[in-house]
Amino acid sequence: MATKKTLKVVLIDLSGTLHVEDSAVPGAQEALNRLRQASVAVKFVTNTTKECKRNLLARLLSLNFDIKEHEIFTSLTAARSLVEQRQLRPLLLVEDSALEDFSGLEVSEPNAVVIGLSPDHLNYHRMNTAFRLLLDGAPLIAIHKARYYMRTDGLALGPGPFVTGLEYAAGCQASVVGKPQKTFFLEALRDIDCSPEEALMIGDDAKADIGGAQNTGMLGILVRTGKYRLGDEGQINPSPYLTCDSFPQAVDHIIQHLLIHN
Repeated sequence: MATKKTLKVVLIDLSGTLHVEDSAVPGAQEALNRLRQASVAVKFVTNTTKECKRNLLARLLSLNFDIKEHEIFTSLTAARSLVEQRQLRPLLLVEDSALEDFSGLEVSEPNAVVIGLSPDHLNYHRMNTAFRLLLDGAPLIAIHKARYYMRTDGLALGPGPFVTGLEYAAGCQASVVGKPQKTFFLEALRDIDCSPEEALMIGDDAKADIGGAQNTGMLGILVRTGKYRLGDEGQINPSPYLTCDSFPQAVDHIIQHLLIHN
């Protein structure tokens, strides 16, 4: 175990860590309140692409989580930033509920493809339209490449298989903007003036959450909720700093072992 240190911020995954769809992880709300009272900043980092930040916040508030909109950093935000930087006109393969986070972008005569998790739109016609754009040289931007995620009815395909299918068919490589990309974690820390060495990540995805965070220089705590499967902690190197049963247990460890109390 690491010796006690002063953490400036704890980054927290949302889906699978604090909640699964419309059900909160037991005790997660109270654990979040305990963490806030421990005088450490919190920020919520998510690869969720099915809904805009406003709808995501409404879901979390309905589950009685004490969260402010400015504390949420999403891969949708990161994708929009990249599109604006490159001055692209994207074909948006995202759910209608996520389009709000791309409002104001020019999307006529698209010259790029942006793909996220979109069960309603990842059909043959839309994928073929994207394929033809890529053949003509359009860049492919993947909001993230998760293989699967947890729903209340079990594991479900993430956007990764669809991104990989387009890469294979068009002979191209996607620019990935969400977790586990180092740039994603650094951008999440940027507006709170925090170095990776002063931060810790809690999440249910060993590779995207914990592997990505630790490769950026942070500590990572893996939780056995959400998409976690037995043995996931052995899939990354270095292995997680700690693996806990749930978010409340992770918070207990942080308070007891990683914070210096005056």
